[in-house]
Amino acid sequence: MSAAKYPYQRIPYVLAFHETSSFKDTYGGSLDFVALEAHWLKPENKPSDTVIVFMHPIGGGSYLPMVSALAKKGCHVIYCNSRYRGTDSALIMEKVVLDLGACIRDAKEKKGYKKVVLAGWSGGGSLSLYYQSQAENPTVTETPAGDPISLVDANLIPADGLMLLAAHISRAGTMTEWMDASILDENDPTKRDPELDLYDPNNPNQAPYSKEFIERYRAAQIARNRRITAWVKEKLEAYRADGLAREEFAFVTHGTMADPRFIDPTLDPNDRPANWCYLGDPKVVNNGPVGLARFNTLRGWLSQWSYDDSNANGLTCAETITVPTLVIGNTADDACTPSHTRRLFEAVGHDDKEMHEIKGANHYYFGQQDKLDEATACCLNWMQAKRLVEN
Repeated sequence: MSAAKYPYQRIPYVLAFHETSSFKDTYGGSLDFVALEAHWLKPENKPSDTVIVFMHPIGGGSYLPMVSALAKKGCHVIYCNSRYRGTDSALIMEKVVLDLGACIRDAKEKKGYKKVVLAGWSGGGSLSLYYQSQAENPTVTETPAGDPISLVDANLIPADGLMLLAAHISRAGTMTEWMDASILDENDPTKRDPELDLYDPNNPNQAPYSKEFIERYRAAQIARNRRITAWVKEKLEAYRADGLAREEFAFVTHGTMADPRFIDPTLDPNDRPANWCYLGDPKVVNNGPVGLARFNTLRGWLSQWSYDDSNANGLTCAETITVPTLVIGNTADDACTPSHTRRLFEAVGHDDKEMHEIKGANHYYFGQQDKLDEATACCLNWMQAKRLVEN
């Protein structure tokens, strides 16, 4: 890869479009108006027919190290926030797919790019896979809550390549693996099974955990997710039976940052430290305000967090895509551990795929310029080899 560095322009812009919706789940603006905030990074004196597009379900990554690093290497990059920028309590993954589709259409039809490479960072990985699977073979005509939304009629433009970067398998799958299995009562999270409470020093099950304990814990996590989902569906059905088809309900999910891997680094081992997660001390984050899925709506839960109902399952979506795919994992990642990288790679249903691991890299490459350079080079070399960008 060339060592050249290109100065680039960072151009903020707003992408707006109209859609028909029976209710509003974002703050501000009219019912049928959607506005997406985006950053367009254009290297100077380096024209290109290809643009790399990043989107995460709740955005906020326009200044991620990888985004700027690719622009410095001469790549044209767009980081587009979804309509749910900064808050996912009412997030509908099907609407995020429409947002990503609007960004790609704008990049091709208005900005003139001939090729698009989707870059799915972290939670953007399963989003990119969901988008690409529906762009190639659209099937979804309603949300998991049964509200009409047609990805079949959306005319989504397929990307020409996918890069899954420090990505996890799905929001639903990841949150379930992080869920506190000890909570027995959603209305009173102090009611716990003491033998499943990872943060109870009196729990007889301590790290390093036995295989039998992990099997029991994982089964309890899935069971808890399913109990919440059953309650959500019953509440929606009760509203509809009363003629309240558009009624919503907000609720809190306590204890969503208690993955045994946070405590025991011998599980799904990599170079991460023990008793740590990407948000800090997992015992503190477990019930803190920034834990995954803390604040929810009924429809948002079904679309993004339900273990059985969410359509945005990266593993099943990966089976149907046909474009070249690069998967990069970071071996000190304290969010997306090696099994996620491996499962995504193995799920891609064709042979035009590559997997690379960046030794010692953390989730964001914060404070790791050498690791960032290595990952950037990997992306650029792969895109050049696949003729997705110019040499």
